[in-house]
Amino acid sequence: MNNSPSQPHLLLVYPSTHKLGWARYFQLPSLSLKQVAAATPLNWRVTLADELHDTVPVNENFTVVGITAMTHQATRAYEIADAFRNRGITVILGGIHPTVLPGEALNHADAVVIGEAEPVWETLLDDLLQGNLQKIYRAPLPEGNRLSIPWARREIFDGKRYLTTQTLQASRGCPYDCPFCIVTPYFGNSFRYRDPDEIAAELQSFDKKLTIFLDDNILGDPERAKPILERMKERNIRWGGQANLRFAEDPELVRLVADSGCIGIFVGIESVTGLHANHPKTANGSSQSDLIKKIRDAGIVLETSIIFGFDDHDESIFEKTLRFLQETAPSLPTFHLLTPYPGTSLFKQFDEEGRLLHKDWKRYNHSEVVYHPKLMTPERLYKGWLEARQEAYSWSSIFSRIKANPRSLFTNLAYNILRKGPNDSLAKERT
Repeated sequence: MNNSPSQPHLLLVYPSTHKLGWARYFQLPSLSLKQVAAATPLNWRVTLADELHDTVPVNENFTVVGITAMTHQATRAYEIADAFRNRGITVILGGIHPTVLPGEALNHADAVVIGEAEPVWETLLDDLLQGNLQKIYRAPLPEGNRLSIPWARREIFDGKRYLTTQTLQASRGCPYDCPFCIVTPYFGNSFRYRDPDEIAAELQSFDKKLTIFLDDNILGDPERAKPILERMKERNIRWGGQANLRFAEDPELVRLVADSGCIGIFVGIESVTGLHANHPKTANGSSQSDLIKKIRDAGIVLETSIIFGFDDHDESIFEKTLRFLQETAPSLPTFHLLTPYPGTSLFKQFDEEGRLLHKDWKRYNHSEVVYHPKLMTPERLYKGWLEARQEAYSWSSIFSRIKANPRSLFTNLAYNILRKGPNDSLAKERT
């Protein structure tokens, strides 16, 4: 590629809110910035500064700087943006947080991208070079069931050490519109899938076995997911991804997931009691326990996400959750504190009810209580979350889960040991 002085140069920045130490080598690269790079014309030079690995070069010159931000990254993103703009360098902000609060973001940027970047990015860059940059670039709301996106430019990750750079998306969108989730407002209310042959071709370009799908729910539409899994089965790869528990209602789909080389699936349980326990995860009457067992019996490593702090949660929720995990034995439990992100109906509700403790975005991170729970104090919610994490990753709990998952014993042991370390460290920090 031409790197002449006249060549326009784009810096893409992924802000980090904390240092991860050695754990940064087990992270995945930014999907959003990879797609922005893919949508950038080839005559542009593209450089990535991922704060997990790099120092942001705020004293160097670039034609334009693009920064992505989820809510917990917003404060840091604004600091970086201000540093570049103070030197007269144009800054573009995009991602979920600037999409839902564009007015706030414009206080720190020359332009804001609202929604998915791919449809508007080339126009934005052309406007910039012609001196006609607009304040807002609004992508059209996603429609239909077809997803068409450019292949990633993985070379922007050269020299950086991640778990893998072989990441891609097969789908976007979700029809469920859960009140605490931003996926539907951001990516649309239907499952949009790429053509299976196109996905297979991109997989063919990978030179290593491990691949991670960064879909919010790769198995959301079983009939459209199955052709993708069939092609993956032919490739003899190893892959991981995210889905909801509902996929286990379809025995054929479970078999295909296992046969296609899946080494792990992350699913949202949300809650083991009340409204969020079975909606919309189990539609045919199967219990969560039944579905978890079906996945375990297929030899698939299952990571379950549990959220504490819904309005029907009182202090008994922690013990109920631990008992549920002991009975169902998913490979890895993950615990989060309910976080009312801007742009969700939950945020709107809590804001209107005066229940938000603050709007310090860097603390909207799933590990701090940022609102008044309904049936317990913020302090009790936090303490219960911490104690549940400690108990779930005690050696006795770990060995109990491993015993229940004999088909993937060593993989389960390795994953649990990796998770035990951060949980133990968090407990020490908070005591």
